[in-house]
Amino acid sequence: MTKELENKVAVITGGTSGIGRDTAILFAQAGAKVIVAGRREKEGKETLDLVRAAGGEGIFVKTDVAKAADVAALFAQAVAKFGRVDIGFNNAGIEGMWAPVAEQTEADWDAVLDINLKGMWLCLKHEIRQMLKQAASPDGSRGAIVNMASVAGWIGAAGAGAYCASKHAVIGLTKAAALETATQGIRINAICPAVIETPMGERLFGAPEVRPFAVGMHPIGRFGKPMEVAEAVLWMCSDRASFMTGQSLVLDGGFLAGRGAVAAATAGK
Repeated sequence: MTKELENKVAVITGGTSGIGRDTAILFAQAGAKVIVAGRREKEGKETLDLVRAAGGEGIFVKTDVAKAADVAALFAQAVAKFGRVDIGFNNAGIEGMWAPVAEQTEADWDAVLDINLKGMWLCLKHEIRQMLKQAASPDGSRGAIVNMASVAGWIGAAGAGAYCASKHAVIGLTKAAALETATQGIRINAICPAVIETPMGERLFGAPEVRPFAVGMHPIGRFGKPMEVAEAVLWMCSDRASFMTGQSLVLDGGFLAGRGAVAAATAGK
């Protein structure tokens, strides 16, 4: 594999499983030093072992991104260990308890928005501040950031009001931050997957009575794989995407393109 992230330092939140874990492995293979962040220490250390097995170097920092002190400590440790931050993949997120808006609890709303949106905002603040401290490369680049959004940032989904709200907001936050930093050598984009074969995907759509319908929403005929998202994130963080900022890359197996047809076919059923 080409070492296109050689000597880069990458912080990945939500790195304990799924997309975050596969991205950490792929970044390590591409030559990056990886800081794996997450709330689950056992799984985080397992990811770190996989990073090292891939030939990479890294550390695990136990982090709850909803807590400002945890996020500050995460980036302080990253800089103390490796001296800089070149890449941020703000991947941490939860689905919450899906229920109609009128029945959703305030506690669940707060939990989803605190992690999916506030946590991302906190990470962005520290990533941008650190990248601005660093000398730009000869081409003017100071760093690249990818925020985890979702196709739920483009649509509504009954019962998923808090989750959809958080992901719509992520896309808006990404655009605003990208505009603020475009002339300073920092690129900020979002990635918007449909259903991916992760623990979250299994919780939401793994039941036998749900899975066939959910798969049918993807014209490609299957759910996505974490490594497919990781490959896209790698590209977005690499010099190959040097002219891309403020964008939301949809990676959905045709989900959005086919959504209208599925809605029409199921209308009245």
